[in-house]
Amino acid sequence: MFYLKKAAASDRISAEDQTIRDRVETMLSDIEQRREAAVIDYAKRLDNWEGEFVLSPQKRKALIGKVPEQVREDIGFAHRQVVRFAEAQRDSLVGFEIETEAGVRLGQRIVPVSAAGCYVPGGRYAHAASALMSVATAKVAGVEGVVACSPPRGTSINPAVAYAMDLSGADIILEMGGVQAIATMVYGLFDCPKADIVVGPGNAYVAEAKRILFGQVGIDVFAGPTESAIIADDSAEPMTIAVDLVSQAEHGTNSPVWLFTTSEALGRAVAELMPKVAAEMPNADVINAAWEDYGVIVVCDSREEVVQISDEYAPEHLQILAVDLPWWKANVRNYGSLFLGEGSTVSHGDKCSGTNHILPTKGAGKYSGGLNVQKFLKVLTYQELSPEANKLFSAVGSRISRVEGMEGHARACDWRLRKYFPDTAWDFHVYTQQTHG
Repeated sequence: MFYLKKAAASDRISAEDQTIRDRVETMLSDIEQRREAAVIDYAKRLDNWEGEFVLSPQKRKALIGKVPEQVREDIGFAHRQVVRFAEAQRDSLVGFEIETEAGVRLGQRIVPVSAAGCYVPGGRYAHAASALMSVATAKVAGVEGVVACSPPRGTSINPAVAYAMDLSGADIILEMGGVQAIATMVYGLFDCPKADIVVGPGNAYVAEAKRILFGQVGIDVFAGPTESAIIADDSAEPMTIAVDLVSQAEHGTNSPVWLFTTSEALGRAVAELMPKVAAEMPNADVINAAWEDYGVIVVCDSREEVVQISDEYAPEHLQILAVDLPWWKANVRNYGSLFLGEGSTVSHGDKCSGTNHILPTKGAGKYSGGLNVQKFLKVLTYQELSPEANKLFSAVGSRISRVEGMEGHARACDWRLRKYFPDTAWDFHVYTQQTHG
């Protein structure tokens, strides 16, 4: 294995990262103390916004009315795919009840969280698809109170984003972005329900706010810049690879794009094509910066080595452009979402195929998947033991409690033995240390 191209930039925590963290901590503390007044100040200072934050029914209707019919149809199509996939995810997780021993019933219930906050970015691009991914998924899970927010630009949020939020079932739409939007949803400001979970991608400040507030509120993933990797062998077309890498590099100047291949010739061909393909793009400066600083090409000796290096990177998006797709599908393990074959580009997943595009980055794919309907659901367990079952379970529970030195726990079990079997002469200290039988 060798690197045909290495990333020029380092991924280590920088002084800029610490500056962002300090600023976000200050903002969150200020908002927690001054509440709505602080949010109003930040919105005016950072977004030049002095209007109402909660989108009124009249303005919502007016914004939706600006969306062209073809755009509505396309967003509707994408919405149906997201809902179908989310419904299948929901239905794969079921409640049940079993009897493990005579008189012992154990079970689980699947219960949605009460309220969710969905952040939809609004910087360089209008992320209508992100609204579908978060809001529609929460609604399929059964969340009653969904607050969706997006930064205003000019006099409103983007009409297509408003339409996607409305179609997906957002109960409240906030024309608000940044740290103040995350804090508003977490603290329940402006008459919004306090979010139990906050989801959705955003800039470094939004990501840091979610990281700091995690624990006080649930989050979807610890998000960083968008990442995309392609695994390719000599059967792949270099131009297809270059086009797809460029398509993902446009996310931002710090978005890594990687190629893992068994063909040095293919790797060199892609390296030669990248600046040519980028040059034809309106945002060539962004793409070239991402490729120069974060682009990687790794040439491996075997497909097994490709799997090893790919799993170490754990990319957010992983495309396979190679023969024997079933083998690759069975062997790669660490990624956010997988795209098999030339017909499957990351753009499909980002926009309309139905799988969620809010995915783990920075190696988090080693231990976590992306946003899915189950993130909005709680698996709640319960148990019911009959008095007769206590003859066995209270005895075992009491003995284990005393092994651990927890006398109070032991006596709670002892009490039930005495209560349910009053005619038995218990020597609890002896009985609960013996083997049951």
